[in-house]
Amino acid sequence: MEAQTLDFDCVGIDDGGVIPIGHTGRGQDMSPEFLIWNLSPQAKTLAITLEDLNHPIRDFTHWVIWNIPAGERIKAGIPAGKSVPSLGNAKQGVAYGRHRYAGPKPPRRKTHWYRFTVYALDCRLELSPRARKKAFLRAAEDHILQVGCIEGAFE
Repeated sequence: MEAQTLDFDCVGIDDGGVIPIGHTGRGQDMSPEFLIWNLSPQAKTLAITLEDLNHPIRDFTHWVIWNIPAGERIKAGIPAGKSVPSLGNAKQGVAYGRHRYAGPKPPRRKTHWYRFTVYALDCRLELSPRARKKAFLRAAEDHILQVGCIEGAFE
């Protein structure tokens, strides 16, 4: 099954624009709000990854979270933890932000590009919070209904 496009906004972050300092490691390091508008009726859960596209380690992952109940809005400021009770016990895996959102924080005077990817899945994943992005993608592979990306820069 080929995934369809998922349309979404990261509130305050335009695709191709600058990521506001509040969503970075130099600010409040708060996850942005996500608004989703063409969600498949078959979607049961959502997942999000945040990657640094310019890091020397290819696809350097800042954040991975899955099993967010499917819906049109994910509030900003997702709290740290392996499990997030306020999001239907969504799971946060191991990334630069270990079991938490860790926003952009490139070396001083260097601009890096970051990609938020939102996935709509047809199930909940039985996956340990010790999982990294690669394990998440392997487990989700046959369950991804839709996927969308937004990229932004931060210096």
